[in-house]
Amino acid sequence: MAADRPTHTTPNPRPRTTPAEPGFMGGFPAVDEAHWRGLVDKVLKGAPFEKLVGRSYDGLEIQPLYARAANATPLASAHDGAWDMLARIDHPDALDAHAQALTDLENGSNGLHLVFRGARSARGFGLPTDARSLERALESVVLETGLTIAVDAGEAASDIAGHLAGLVEARGLKPGEVRILFGLDPIDAGDHGRSSIPASFATTVKRLRDAGHVAPIAAADARFVHDAGGSEAQELAVLLGSAVAMLRSLVDAGIALQDARDAIFFRVAADADQFMTIAKLRALRRLWARIEEACGLDPKPAVIHAETAWRMMTRRDPWVNLLRATVAAFAAGVGGADHVSVLPFTQALGLPDAFARRLARNTQLILLEEANLGRVADPAAGAGGFETLTEELAQKGWALFQGAEAAGGLCAHLPALAAEVARVRTERLKNVARRKDPLTGTSEFPNLAEAPVEVLATLPAQSDAGLFPAMRLAQNFERLRDRSDETLARTGQRPRVYLATLGSIADFTARAMFARSFFEAGGFEAVFATQSDTPDVSAADFATSGARLACICTTDALLAEHGSAFAATLAAAGARHIYSAGRPGAQEAALREAGVAEFIFAGSDLVTTLEAAHRATS
Repeated sequence: MAADRPTHTTPNPRPRTTPAEPGFMGGFPAVDEAHWRGLVDKVLKGAPFEKLVGRSYDGLEIQPLYARAANATPLASAHDGAWDMLARIDHPDALDAHAQALTDLENGSNGLHLVFRGARSARGFGLPTDARSLERALESVVLETGLTIAVDAGEAASDIAGHLAGLVEARGLKPGEVRILFGLDPIDAGDHGRSSIPASFATTVKRLRDAGHVAPIAAADARFVHDAGGSEAQELAVLLGSAVAMLRSLVDAGIALQDARDAIFFRVAADADQFMTIAKLRALRRLWARIEEACGLDPKPAVIHAETAWRMMTRRDPWVNLLRATVAAFAAGVGGADHVSVLPFTQALGLPDAFARRLARNTQLILLEEANLGRVADPAAGAGGFETLTEELAQKGWALFQGAEAAGGLCAHLPALAAEVARVRTERLKNVARRKDPLTGTSEFPNLAEAPVEVLATLPAQSDAGLFPAMRLAQNFERLRDRSDETLARTGQRPRVYLATLGSIADFTARAMFARSFFEAGGFEAVFATQSDTPDVSAADFATSGARLACICTTDALLAEHGSAFAATLAAAGARHIYSAGRPGAQEAALREAGVAEFIFAGSDLVTTLEAAHRATS
C-alpha cells in the first residue's frame, strides 16, 4: 500500500514525450486482422465469431478487437495534471467528521466531498445541516490553499450554500480564493418528480455568483439513474437534460448565458465496467461541447466529479470492493474526471471506520503517485475500442436526450424515464442471477466462513420507494445469505446440500465444484460424499450428512447409465429435493420421473433456484 503523502501536494508536471527508439518493433513480424481471425477461428472450432461480440445495456455491440482510430484528437479536461482526490465526509457527528477531514487532508487528500443528512447518497448518515455543525466540521480546515469542497446536500443544498458562503465571509476570505462546488441540484428525482425548476434555484446561483464565487455551483447529477440500475446512455441523457434545464432557468432569471454555463458541473457514477465508464465520461465531454456550440458559446471542458458507484458495492466479501473501487477510480481518471471520490470498501455495511477510509484514500494515491495516471491527457485517445464506444454511446445518449426534450424537457420526462430505467434494472438483475454478470465473492467464489469487518455504525434500512429506487447488484444474493445466517443462529448449522458424486475424481470434480459454488452463493453448506462407488453408498452417506437436499454430480454418460437409479435411491434415503448438475438432454424425462426436481447449469437462475431451496429446507 502506498505511503501517505503530505497535504496539498502540488500535482507532478507531465513528463516530456520522447520518440520511440528506431527499430524497437523490428524483431516482431507484422500481424494483420486476417491472421488474427484465423487463430480465433481455430479456437472457436466452428462456433460463430459473433459469440465473441458483447452487448451493452444500451444495445451497443462490443467487439473483441478494434483497429487503431485514425486522426483521433485528445479531449480536453477542465484540469491540468492530477485530478482532485476528494475524501467522503458523511459522519453524523460534526466533531467526528472534523477529525476525519483533518486525517484525510493530512494524509494525501486535496479535497473533501461533504455529504449531508437527507442527500440521496447519504444512505441514512450524513453531516448535520445546521450552520454551527458545518463550522465545527470545517474548523481549522484551510479553505484558501487550493482545497476543493464538493457539496452533496439534496433538498438542503440551498441552505448549506448559505452556511458555506457565510463561513467564507466570517473567515475574512475572498470568495474567489476558495473552490466550493456547492452542488445545487434542482431536479427532483424523488417520489413524483417536478414539472419545472423552482425559481429559488436561479436566485441562489445569482446570489453566490454576485458574491464572487467562481467555481461551478449547480450539479447536473445522474447518479440516481445509475443507482436505480440504468444504462450509460440513460445517464448521459439525464446529465444533458439536467444541464440544459438549468441553463434555461438561469438565463430566464437574467444570468448571462456564459455565466450560466460556467455555473454548472457534472456528477457521475464510475463503476467496475472499465470500458463503459471511460467511454461514458468521454462521451459526456463531447456532448457538452456540442451543446455549448449549439448555444453559440466557445466550448470549455466540462467539469466532472466522479464517485465510485454504490450499485456495485457488496456486503459479502467486501474486500473485493477494493478491487472494484480501484477499477472504477482508474476509469474515472482515464475518462477525464476532475474530482474523484472513492467509497470506502465497507460503505454497503455501514459508516466506514478509519481503516476503510485509509484504503479508500490510498486507492487514489496509488493511481496518482505510482501509476502516474495524472500525467497523461486523455490516455484513451486513439484507441479504437474507446473511440468507437465513445462515439456510439454519445449518439445513443444524444438520441435519448432529444427524446426527453421533445417530451417537454427532463422534468416532464422523468416518469417515462423511470419506466425505461426499471426495464434495464430488471435485465441487469436477471443477468446477475444467471451469473452472466458475475459478482466475485457474492455469486462467484463465495466464502461462507468470511470474518466480519468493522464499521462505526450499521447501515440503516434503505427504502426501495420512489421513481428511481436505489439498488445494489448483489442485494438478492445477500438476502439468501442472510437467510442462511438466520438458520445458523437458530439451529447451529447452515442449510446443507449433499453433493452425490459418481465415478472417478476426473468424472465428477468439475460439476461438483460448479455445484458447490452454485449452492454456497445462497448460503448452503456443500457436503461431499466420502465415497462415490455406487448409488447405494452415496445414499448411505446422505442419510448421515445432515442435509435435506442432494445434487447428483457426474458425467453425462454415467448420468445416462445410472442417473435414474441414483435419484430414486436418494429419494428413498430422504432427500426432499434432488438436483442434477449439468443440462439433462435426452435424459430429462426419465430423471424427473426418478425424482430429480431441478437441473443446474451455466445460465441457470441461481436466485430463483436458491430461494426455492431455502423453502425446501425450512
